[in-house]
Amino acid sequence: MGSELLQRILSWVLAVEGIPLVQVTCNEWQRIQSFQARPDDLLICTYPKAGTTWIQEIVDMIQQDGDLEKCKRAPVHHRHPFIEWVRPPQPSGVEQAEAMPSPRTLKTHLPVKLLPPSFWEQQCKFLYVARNAKDCMVSYYHFQRMNKVLPDPGPWHEYFEMFMAGKVGWGPWHDHVKGWWKVKDMHCVLFLFYEDMKKDLKREIQKVAQFLGKNLDQELLDKIVYHTSFDVMKDNPMANRSGVPRSFMDLSISPFMRKGTVGDWKNHFTVAQNERFEEDYEKKMAGTNLTFCMEL
Repeated sequence: MGSELLQRILSWVLAVEGIPLVQVTCNEWQRIQSFQARPDDLLICTYPKAGTTWIQEIVDMIQQDGDLEKCKRAPVHHRHPFIEWVRPPQPSGVEQAEAMPSPRTLKTHLPVKLLPPSFWEQQCKFLYVARNAKDCMVSYYHFQRMNKVLPDPGPWHEYFEMFMAGKVGWGPWHDHVKGWWKVKDMHCVLFLFYEDMKKDLKREIQKVAQFLGKNLDQELLDKIVYHTSFDVMKDNPMANRSGVPRSFMDLSISPFMRKGTVGDWKNHFTVAQNERFEEDYEKKMAGTNLTFCMEL
């Protein structure tokens, strides 16, 4: 392993039960762990780059009954506090959530084992979106290229190794999706697949609405489908991170909403990488009935 690659890995802190998290989050870990959930909280949970902003926008449009002005009240990352987000001197995700009236919709990338215990104790609702590992890897790579808070990912072949080893923020993809899949029948979890959303968005939005206790008529459903399509969201400044300072996210390197497709991994993986990935994937996903669509 090259010294530069090692240095990028070490810029993460591997202190929280083996899960890499940025230094500032680790510094506030005790406060994050003692976060007090409320019984009517909805927690949106994803591995990074699995369609988080997409499902946030869908949820908000359902909750606001399709009122576009209400959905544009603030950028999506302010509407749904990110509980483990810390970037002084700005208010942390915990502080934003604590200041928010109920009912709250919150967001996390944390794996099951790192979630603040109060979410389980309060029997909150969880909405999990899973995306296939190959597309997650590609999307995460381009995200780290432009995100100035995260370590530089280096060239693709090095990032491929880091992702395979789980040495990326929020840890191994395999453990994350398997952990949430395992608890879905023990808690109030709606488990969705990114690829299903790409195949039939209307059907998946109906599932979310039902989970949230909302009935959508055909007109409202069609409106939400349209306004949460990739092309419309890509031009929505409340969703596309266009207002984020360049020192935080340099969108000239790669847009926040880049492609939103299934199967883009085929434009990045070499034949040898794909063979290695498949062999490793089979071992790490053995013993689970969780299956993913890798291309449409």
